[in-house]
Amino acid sequence: MSRLTTAIRDAAGRVDVATPGRRDRAVDALRAGAILGVVLGHWLVTALVADGRTLHTASPLQHLPWLAPVSWAFQTLAVFFLVGGHVATRGYASARARGIPYHRWLHGRLARLFTPVAAVLTLWTVVATALLLSGAEYATVRTLVKLALSPMWFLLVFAALTAATPLIARLHPLWPLAVVLHVDLLRFGLGAPDGLGWLNLAAGWLVPYTLGAAWTRGELERRRTGWVLLLSGTAVTAALVAWAGYPASMVGVPGAGVSNLNPPTLAAVTFGLAQCGLALLLRDRLRTAMRRPVAWAAVALVNLSAMTVFLWHQTALMATTATGLLAGRLPGLHTVPDGLGWVAARLLWLPVFVLVLTVCWAAFRSWERAGGDRSRVVRTHRPTEKGVRHV
Repeated sequence: MSRLTTAIRDAAGRVDVATPGRRDRAVDALRAGAILGVVLGHWLVTALVADGRTLHTASPLQHLPWLAPVSWAFQTLAVFFLVGGHVATRGYASARARGIPYHRWLHGRLARLFTPVAAVLTLWTVVATALLLSGAEYATVRTLVKLALSPMWFLLVFAALTAATPLIARLHPLWPLAVVLHVDLLRFGLGAPDGLGWLNLAAGWLVPYTLGAAWTRGELERRRTGWVLLLSGTAVTAALVAWAGYPASMVGVPGAGVSNLNPPTLAAVTFGLAQCGLALLLRDRLRTAMRRPVAWAAVALVNLSAMTVFLWHQTALMATTATGLLAGRLPGLHTVPDGLGWVAARLLWLPVFVLVLTVCWAAFRSWERAGGDRSRVVRTHRPTEKGVRHV
């Protein structure tokens, strides 16, 4: 056994011992999987094509629509909202039991969400200003800034649902699902303005969020519930794609007439229900898997850095793309994503994206810690004169 392997196992063992015994590790595993799914999905379907002095976005799903199943595997936001609803309702109930007022509880949760955002906004304000002053094409700067800040919509929706947790903690998921259904009927069936669809931005993600609240109430413990969600969600989504004209891709495709995600459609929501069902079915297996110290340490690391990874993954992609331009138009990085050659080349770039994201993580993780996460994945040990205490 090499020294590196021994060191990794020793470190993982310390993380395992430092984890509170009452913590449901399956929740953290699901959250980590959802975050990594979004990151990998963006890296696989987002292309920055160099056209002269201009960079513009493209997607392999435009040219290779049969790759739509990739979006099924990596569009995991519903699972994140499921876990978010579960953690928020459980946390709020615990805060009330300890006499912590709503405003203090909310401030703590929102600080963890938005403190790391300040670093992103500051950096990209400086970068955008510098690019414009140096004569960069406005279209290129707009494309880069839009990609860098695109994760922000998710945070705003999640923050709004978090703030409304006391009001929606007992809301049945069928109510927001009914809103999504009627909005889509009005838009696609009766010709209502497309702007009406933005109601689904709240209602669509409220469905898995309220499922998370039902999980907290103990209403999702039977495996039958998971199977019902998985099978019915899959069947309805397939029917909507096959016969109702909904796109097969579960992410936005540049130039497409309808996006399942922007704003969420009924197909995106039913697909999310299927994902939530699968997540619920996997809980026991994940709890077993997370008993392995190395696996748990990896999941704990992702959770402790979740906001940093989420906020900076697009910057890592763009930094790699911009640096690569110094060597010319590189396959899988600056070329049109119109063939399997681009896909193969993009897969080879993924380790580079990971390396650049690691640099971003090292540079900006302190901003996430500054958010004051009181719901620790592991305990922090600090020596005192009388021994060791946990904080």
